[in-house]
Amino acid sequence: MPKVTGLLETALYVADPERSAGFYRTLFGFDELFADDRLRALDVAGREVLLLFRRGASTEDAHLPGGVIPGHDGSGRLHLAFAIARDDLEPWERRLADRDIAITGRVNWPRGGISIYFSDPDGHVVELATPGLWATY
Repeated sequence: MPKVTGLLETALYVADPERSAGFYRTLFGFDELFADDRLRALDVAGREVLLLFRRGASTEDAHLPGGVIPGHDGSGRLHLAFAIARDDLEPWERRLADRDIAITGRVNWPRGGISIYFSDPDGHVVELATPGLWATY
């Protein structure tokens, strides 16, 4: 079987891509790779891309010079998790507190990992997770 080498993109659907991109750029230091009226693409650790689509703006197929991207969209409180080092958990908690971002959940996982949860401007659930969450992480 051919192998998958990783997860490349994660998409969130937001009310205001510029506002959301500002939140993620400011909090995490992510660089912007692409921006237009319907989408912001942010670099995550030089390996993945966080796509912030204007809600409802990508439901139709996108016809590009190189081909077609099928339409897609999402609603509700979506979830994504970022991997962090165990030693960075407390600094992240302080960083969130300094920005008045409330931690809305915390889990101490059986494998030893710890997750903290908070919301982005659109109410999406953002997780910061240390190693020991999954057998693969």
